[in-house]
Amino acid sequence: MRWLGAVLIGPSLWFAVFLGVYGLHGLICGQWGAVDAGGRAALIAAWGLGIAAFLPCMRVLPVTETRGIDLPRAGLWIGLGATVFTLFPVTITSSCG
Repeated sequence: MRWLGAVLIGPSLWFAVFLGVYGLHGLICGQWGAVDAGGRAALIAAWGLGIAAFLPCMRVLPVTETRGIDLPRAGLWIGLGATVFTLFPVTITSSCG
């Protein structure tokens, strides 16, 4: 059960960052109706902190030669890639609409 939890760290962290960035975007659009420079900086900061949250997890999980044991690190890489790829549009190019 502990191994399964380790495998799900990456996707769960992506989900948390996804909720945070989109929630912040909704809050900015709901309060001000437009994403100005300050709002864009806040979105980029939240996205950057979310990406940085993967680094301590990468250091904690050991690297092994066995495929079954290395799946938690693969989950982290998948979560990191999804965080960078799926949140880029809302942080850089999005607008309220």
